[in-house]
Amino acid sequence: MKVIYHEDYNQVYSNDPAAEAGRIQAVEMALRGKVKFVTPVAASKEDILKVHTPDHIKSVEHEGVYDIAALAAGGAIKAAQIGLTEPCFALIRPPGHHASAGSAWGFCYFNNMSIALEKLKGEGKIRKAFILDFDLHYGDGNVNILGNKGYVTILNPAASNRNEYLKNVFNDLARTDADMIAVSAGFDNHEDDWGGLLKTEDYKYMGKLVSEAARRNNGGCFGILEGGYNHSVLGRNVLAFIQGLEEK
Repeated sequence: MKVIYHEDYNQVYSNDPAAEAGRIQAVEMALRGKVKFVTPVAASKEDILKVHTPDHIKSVEHEGVYDIAALAAGGAIKAAQIGLTEPCFALIRPPGHHASAGSAWGFCYFNNMSIALEKLKGEGKIRKAFILDFDLHYGDGNVNILGNKGYVTILNPAASNRNEYLKNVFNDLARTDADMIAVSAGFDNHEDDWGGLLKTEDYKYMGKLVSEAARRNNGGCFGILEGGYNHSVLGRNVLAFIQGLEEK
């Protein structure tokens, strides 16, 4: 499977956990030899302005992280474009699902998912999108930007019971008729990460559900990295999700 990756994602651009040294390398090492890495280019300012306000872009520039944030958004776009015809995953950072049009928090700057989906929709490549956001934290930026667009349905699963959580994902994916299934893939709800709920095999299961829904709807699917902060398990969790996406 194709995985979007750029060496610049290894940059330590801030002091937050998403930018910590070794985080992206841990995933890249777990995937090496098992996937085909594809190098992205940065998102254009035009594409970013379709989602974010000029003042917000200026604030990201002022923080000195515009280049890496635009490269992450470009990685999401590339994954979405490939995802039209085959499953794809973007190993990118900074994450994006806490970025709204005019503000951002939670280690995010630009909303990578929104930039990617708005580009596909604006070019007439997709009719409907379904976002599965299985990050530990509610993806408020995705909801704020895309929630009222009319073409997007968003699921942020919430359950303290693992089986109930997975049942909710199964039921919502079984109902959707979206021709693009997009995943804000945060792995911080793993049993050995901050959330302590999900097992590695659950990411493979959810990946399989995503792929099945895409095929059923004659559409595509892709995922982009959001959270996940325990470097010792992050790589194998991402690999499990990718393996699920690849299952027929």
